[in-house]
Amino acid sequence: MQVKASERLNVGFVRRGFSASGGAEAYLGRVARALVAAGHEVTLFASHDWPEKQWELGRIVRVRGDGPISFADELEGRNPRKHCDLLLSLERVWRCDFFRAGDGVHRAWLDRKAQFDAKLKTMARRLNRKHVAILRLEKALLSNGGARRVIASSLMVRDEIVRYYGVADNAIDLIPNGVCVSDFAPAPRKRAAARAHLEIHSDETAVLFLGSGWERKGLRFAIAAVEKLADERVRLLVAGRGGQRKYRSRSVTFLGEIEDVRLPLAAADVFILPTIYDPFSNASLEAMAAGLPVITTRANGCSDIIEPKVHGSVVDRPDDVNALAEALRLWSDEPQRAAARPALLERVTHFDLSRNVALTLQVLLHFRDTAEPTSG
Repeated sequence: MQVKASERLNVGFVRRGFSASGGAEAYLGRVARALVAAGHEVTLFASHDWPEKQWELGRIVRVRGDGPISFADELEGRNPRKHCDLLLSLERVWRCDFFRAGDGVHRAWLDRKAQFDAKLKTMARRLNRKHVAILRLEKALLSNGGARRVIASSLMVRDEIVRYYGVADNAIDLIPNGVCVSDFAPAPRKRAAARAHLEIHSDETAVLFLGSGWERKGLRFAIAAVEKLADERVRLLVAGRGGQRKYRSRSVTFLGEIEDVRLPLAAADVFILPTIYDPFSNASLEAMAAGLPVITTRANGCSDIIEPKVHGSVVDRPDDVNALAEALRLWSDEPQRAAARPALLERVTHFDLSRNVALTLQVLLHFRDTAEPTSG
């Protein structure tokens, strides 16, 4: 249903940098397309590396700045509210109407990372200029009122925002991530073809680890857990970009970067992500949509929707290799996986991308109807 001209809204989106496989970019595009389809307008504030062909929905305002602070300063100097009615930032900047904390809370990430690093390395990270800059911007948005409202992707992130920065619960909108559920639906023919393509034997349990940023996502812990089951025909498939030399193992097959992740998802039996920190793993949702039980940690915001022994397993710490191995042993049982599949497919229907987009539009338009406009 098209909006009346008097109700038309121009929504500005902020995103520094561009990645063709980035989840934030995909989310931004889907929300923007839904706004345009409803009769609204969209404007993108982005750095110069954002391709024109990737934003044919509206105007692009180019913002200079190689680092977080310089980008935020330049954006502030451009006075973005001259170009739009409402500003939604997917980046940490000085000010916006909505801040979508898709990358989580940086202070929380640093604290979690410190649990697995030597003290000197932790100190060096906290003194690093990039981290200092991100923390300054995060504080400006969350502690100093720079963001009028915040969108959190999970209960974990919402609670971190409240705990670290004292933001009131009623100033945070909880909108979980979403995926196109129908894109990943399991099918016997698709599975057989995928396993043949990846040369997976019928008696092997294929465990999939999907994503880049292998240190943060806990690949070393996944490998250690699989190696404990070396005599049980368990094989780890690793799809994504990373330094393979550091993670060599006889139990691992590296698939490299794969454009269509549906191939390894169709071939796999179990999904594992022993992450140190993930605000809400889209890959975990995709695995659930493919009917795979998910083994992950409480540091993954997606763990909120995983009922242990029903949709997968949730371990307290990523370095608890024994607990990870035990979970792998449980889900290596084919009847156990078959019994879980209907519950997995039912649960993930509540996280279809269409629902995420609808909730985001609802929050934006409600804000438009109830909030006083900010001054330029």
